[in-house]
Amino acid sequence: MLILKKDFQLPHQKGVTMIEVLVAIVVLSIGLLGLAGLQSAGLTHNQSASFRSTATMMTYSILDSMRANRIEAINGSYNITIGTSIPAVSTIPEQDLNNWLNELALRLPAGTGAINIAGNVVTVTIQWDDSRGALAAQQFILTTQL
Repeated sequence: MLILKKDFQLPHQKGVTMIEVLVAIVVLSIGLLGLAGLQSAGLTHNQSASFRSTATMMTYSILDSMRANRIEAINGSYNITIGTSIPAVSTIPEQDLNNWLNELALRLPAGTGAINIAGNVVTVTIQWDDSRGALAAQQFILTTQL
């Protein structure tokens, strides 16, 4: 004959909640590390975009100066190559170039520029060091007419 006890209970499991908490902490920490990586990449790309915006603004700045002094610009007074020393300030084009190159050096890391004028077509090149971004050396080139 089979006798059933009414008090029969399954054995209790111990430590399961602790394992669940540890797994949740591991999952959360991996997610937070991924979020930190995304934040770091966002800051890098934001700085790189800021440099490109500054280069664009500085290009239009020198183009406005050349358009204000169009005859001298067409005669080639604004021609300059990358790496050329800052010109002396004796004429208006030299003063414009001096101010422009100083601003490039101040606003962009290792910022420098070049201007090539052929007839009334102007090519402005700005170069800077973007080692925090995707590539070390970046260039912004704009070709327009005076």
